[in-house]
Amino acid sequence: MSAPAAADAAAPARNEQPTRRGQELLLLVFGWFLGSVALAIVGLATQDGLPPRFWTALAVLAGAALVAHAAVRVLAPYAEPVMLPTAYLLNYLGLVMIYRLDVAASRRAAENGSPAPTPEVIGQLTWTVLGVVLLVLTLLIVRDHRKLQRYTYLSLVAGAVLLLLPLVPGLGTTINGARLWISVGPFSFQPGELAKIALAIFLAGYLTIHRDSLAIVRSKIAGISLPRVRDLGPLLAAWLLALAIMAFETDLGTAAIFFGMFVAMVYVATQRRGWLILGALLLLVGGFLAYFLFGHVRTRVQIWLDPFAYANDQGYQIVQSLYGLANGGLLGTGWGQGYPQLVPFASSDFILAAFGEELGLTGIFAVLLLYAILVQRGLRTAVACRDVFGRLLATGLAFVFALQVFIVAGGITKLIPLTGLTTPFLSAGGSALIANWIMIALLLRISDITRRPDPVVTSPDQALTQVVRL
Repeated sequence: MSAPAAADAAAPARNEQPTRRGQELLLLVFGWFLGSVALAIVGLATQDGLPPRFWTALAVLAGAALVAHAAVRVLAPYAEPVMLPTAYLLNYLGLVMIYRLDVAASRRAAENGSPAPTPEVIGQLTWTVLGVVLLVLTLLIVRDHRKLQRYTYLSLVAGAVLLLLPLVPGLGTTINGARLWISVGPFSFQPGELAKIALAIFLAGYLTIHRDSLAIVRSKIAGISLPRVRDLGPLLAAWLLALAIMAFETDLGTAAIFFGMFVAMVYVATQRRGWLILGALLLLVGGFLAYFLFGHVRTRVQIWLDPFAYANDQGYQIVQSLYGLANGGLLGTGWGQGYPQLVPFASSDFILAAFGEELGLTGIFAVLLLYAILVQRGLRTAVACRDVFGRLLATGLAFVFALQVFIVAGGITKLIPLTGLTTPFLSAGGSALIANWIMIALLLRISDITRRPDPVVTSPDQALTQVVRL
């Protein structure tokens, strides 16, 4: 027998399982088509023809989709096929709305005799390409998500450093009242976006080790199992960290996401409702403390309760957002036919309100459905994952998307106070965009490992090897 034949005979065969990469490619093409049609409609509605460099933009975005698909096909062939196209379509729609707001800003500058502002869409397109590159690099570097558990406490240190960087004198920068950015020359970056990923890895590794002790029931009240007092240390530490973020960085959004992610991951790890109840109680207590201790929190709550009383100053943004949503109605004014530029920071904090005005309530529901698909696929990956670390990490990352969208949508509709968070993939901002693409890459890697077929056992030696691996 020749050497190659002997090697083929020795190598374990694998169960046949479709990779479904063809479905992924079709969905990416469909997403590219929808985004391209939307971009053309905006150009025709706001200018005399197609946008400048229209075909160049289409080629760049088509190339980004093909590169991402090729990377997944080669590096994670068994990853589920819907997550990447959904993220890509959201990113593309965000670029279309940012371009539409750029056109409005350019027109306003021309009417006022001011210099034309730098188009935000160019920077966002650059960050999109960089995000896809980082997705590919993440898949290249992280070949098995389970190896990330080795860096549990290193991830904690990295997350803490990233959260503290904006507080460093001379490095941190305060923008719009929040100290979340670091500036190096002409570039600014929000390290808290990457801190969420690092802390999710830490929590997944920590809970994998300590979940049994955290699940021990000390007492029951009204049939609800409550953990032991000595096991409350991590929950209290997360709560205090959230309060510290609100105090020193004036960032309600990051604090809420971090604490919510921790409570969700503890619940998934222990399956004890008591952790949810304790988390809710700490959230209420923390909310009351923040209201009385921090002036910026108190201001946000007062604006939330009666925004029209502050319509000419601090409540102007949310009032204009509500007017825009009312103007959009059920079906919207149409791409390029509304006035979303009247809302300050419409391309970042309030981009979902811009969609609501021009695409209406129906359009917002469609966008929220895309997010629901993204979160559902992430949680489905978590449920199917066979190792505890991967299950918890996928849960944490999916819950970050879900909580962030809930906080943003709740803020623009006055359901909850505003927090200043950006909408994943839609909003302008490079920090959040590349962090979101890295999270998608990690979810794809977990999905790939989970769905990868096991080798077919053809001999006792291979059976023994498979048992040892398990």
